[in-house]
Amino acid sequence: MADIGSDHALLPVAAIRSGKASAAVAGEVNPGPYDAACKQVSDAGLKEKITVRRGDGLDVISTGEVDVITIAGMGGALIASILERGLSKLEGVQLLILQPNVGEDILRRWLLEHHWVVVAEQLLEEDGKIYEIITAMPQASSPIANEEVYRARPLKDGVEMTEDLLLRMGPYLTDRATEVFFAKWESEICKLQGVLQSISKSDQESSRDKAAEVQQLISSLQEVLACLPKVKP
Repeated sequence: MADIGSDHALLPVAAIRSGKASAAVAGEVNPGPYDAACKQVSDAGLKEKITVRRGDGLDVISTGEVDVITIAGMGGALIASILERGLSKLEGVQLLILQPNVGEDILRRWLLEHHWVVVAEQLLEEDGKIYEIITAMPQASSPIANEEVYRARPLKDGVEMTEDLLLRMGPYLTDRATEVFFAKWESEICKLQGVLQSISKSDQESSRDKAAEVQQLISSLQEVLACLPKVKP
C-alpha cells in the first residue's frame, strides 16, 4: 500500500501490524511530518516493511509498485487533483481508500469520470467530527457498474434520488442513512442557509441566480432527509 500525505505514518504502521498490508510506502511532502514518519516507523521496528519517502502526491511511488493507495485528511478537490496529476501511477492499483474532509461530491465526480467505481462508503463520528471514507475500484475489476451505483432511485411522495444527489450525498450512505448521516446533512443545510442569507443581500442578477440555485439544493436535501428512513445503530 501507499499512504499519501501520511503525516506520522500511523496508518501504514497499523496496516502492517494488523496484517492488512505486507509492505507499505509512507509519502509526505513536508519536512516536519516526513521526519515524524521516519521516527514512527523506526520506533515501531518496521523499517524493513515501510519505506518513508519525501515527495509530492503520487511522485513517491512507481507505476505498478502498489496495489492500494490511501489518501486521508484532505479536501476532496485536493485528493482529486493528486490523483489527476499522478494518473499514470494508478495503473495496476486495485483499490483507492479515500477520506475527504470536504468536497466529497467533487471526488466522486472525478472517480466517475475516470472510470473508478465506488464500491463502499462509511461515515463515522469521533470527537465531534464526522469522517467520510470512500472506497473505489477500477471499472474493469469492480463487481458493480457505475450505471448501477448512480442509477436514480425513487423514494416516496414523488421524491427521487437523482444522480447529482447520489454523487453529493453518497450512493451507499443514502441507502443506509444513519444518525451520523442525518447529523452531517442537517449541518450542511445550516451552512447552505447561511450562504443563502449572505447571497440574498446582493441585488445583482448573478446573485439572484445563485440564490435560486442554493435554495433549490436546500429544498432537495430537505426532501431527501424527510423521505429516508433512519437506520438504527
